[in-house]
Amino acid sequence: MDTTKTALITAMETYFKGDTKRIRHAHSVTKYAEEILEPEGGNYSIVIGAAVLHDIGIHAAEEKYGSAAGKYQEKEGPPIARRILTGLGFESSQIEEICEIIAHHHSPGKIDTPNFKILYDADWLVNLRDEYNIQDRDKLGNIISKVFLTPSGKALAKEIYLQEDE
Repeated sequence: MDTTKTALITAMETYFKGDTKRIRHAHSVTKYAEEILEPEGGNYSIVIGAAVLHDIGIHAAEEKYGSAAGKYQEKEGPPIARRILTGLGFESSQIEEICEIIAHHHSPGKIDTPNFKILYDADWLVNLRDEYNIQDRDKLGNIISKVFLTPSGKALAKEIYLQEDE
């Protein structure tokens, strides 16, 4: 594991203070983002930064709004991520892009970059079983085709959820 990723994970785990559900989710999203990253031509620092920190605003959203809804995470996450990224020495352009991804990670179509699409798909790879009935294979295949934004994300979703290799 490289030092940037290690530092990000340490900061995220410290911030979440033992919230194993959120920590596990961030680790899973990061793992999938790494798998999608290379074939989709993403920037490692941006994608990993966004993957590790994408839900960093969830506790603030719960405290402020009594809800973990995506729109509140998108609002509360960027300022927290900005502080963490600044403290870790990320360049301002990297911080801006990572925070922009976090600010829209539940809102596809607002950002049309490979880095955003990779994070979005990685998050869906983890969330799919929580959001939909994954027992209905036909429906699930249709959902995968509609929800995922990258060819690699779609292929990985089919492999994981439909046991299909493309």
